[in-house]
Amino acid sequence: MIKGKESRPHIGIFGRRNQGKSSIINALASQEIAIVSDQAGTTTDPVKKTIEIHGIGPVVLIDTAGADDTGELGIKRVSRTLDVISQCDLALLVISHNQFGGKEIELLDHFNNDSVPYLIIHNKNDLEVLTDATQKLILACNPKTSIIDFSALRHEGVEELIRALQHAIPETAYRSTSMVGDLIKYGDTVLLITPIDIEAPEGRLILPQVQAIRDILDNDGIAVVCKEKETDSFIRRMNPKPALAITDSQIFLKTDAMIPPHIPLTSFSILLARQKGDFTNYLQGTPHIDKLLDNDCILILESCTHHVSCDDIGRMKIPRWLSTFSGKKLSYDVVSGLDRLPRPITEYALVIQCGGCVLTRRQIIGRLKPAVDAGIPVTNYGMAIAWIQGIYNRAVAPFLKEIADPTDYL
Repeated sequence: MIKGKESRPHIGIFGRRNQGKSSIINALASQEIAIVSDQAGTTTDPVKKTIEIHGIGPVVLIDTAGADDTGELGIKRVSRTLDVISQCDLALLVISHNQFGGKEIELLDHFNNDSVPYLIIHNKNDLEVLTDATQKLILACNPKTSIIDFSALRHEGVEELIRALQHAIPETAYRSTSMVGDLIKYGDTVLLITPIDIEAPEGRLILPQVQAIRDILDNDGIAVVCKEKETDSFIRRMNPKPALAITDSQIFLKTDAMIPPHIPLTSFSILLARQKGDFTNYLQGTPHIDKLLDNDCILILESCTHHVSCDDIGRMKIPRWLSTFSGKKLSYDVVSGLDRLPRPITEYALVIQCGGCVLTRRQIIGRLKPAVDAGIPVTNYGMAIAWIQGIYNRAVAPFLKEIADPTDYL
């Protein structure tokens, strides 16, 4: 599976100011990639560095501002630091000089709340070794905590830390599940219907289409790509018929009419929803589209920051289709990237997440967690569009064989 920077495992490095967080990044990378200074507060905003870690592969290290920063700006920096936690597949809490207290316990509480596994690094071990008293305080928080003695100055503990990273990071963070591997067999043909419209990037396909093609090839299938204008005539001449058809969600209805009912049909967005989204909650949340009321506010979550066209899928089409379908007076908030929400999550009636092709599964789950915890229904671009266009059952049918009672979601 092709992985961009944002879809690689993310490891966040947290702690107070001047604990040597940036020095640890440099020690892991074996090069000076992060600015290091004796002055407290050198790192002011989360900074991402990509490195290769043996046994895991490419990872993104996130260097964060000190959790004890002060002043008006410092409070904002700490807030940004805490926002990073939900994006992480693994957290490293850095302490030094046996300093372990309220700030560290607060960070551990955030890790636990977001279900982020963590390691504790006692840095500057060359200046002061970890005492029994500090170790007891740490283990009182979690008896299974891994504590690593480290000296960024002397590069001592690097190999031990790498082994701990290999053991602690969830395998799901760096081993992607297949998009279509359980839907096709050796030699099967998959038809991909890919419209070339004003939203298509010049000279290339959008990332979900590229990812689907690669996944088909990785699973020994044959990928056949065409535009929607050629689909009808091509499907009649195609022999053997495709084992699966995948379309862009925006032309779901048109494609549904062209692809014979016995051929499974879904969309790129729904494939991504199952691969890296909160698919079970999407299945539960999508039918709530029928329950929307006047004055409900809908939250639309984009994953990437992009130029907005006049007919943007998230900002224009889905709001238009949803308002028309429901017949209600709805309002919409659109949030790009991993930005903060403009209002409390409880003020939304529905959350619609994009496919998330540039995010990790961990980031998408973390992004949706406040809504799920608050009982706010969540869905996905492709699943919402399929529901609105009346072909939802067909669009999700290929994925329901793994569910004990598929009728619960139809």
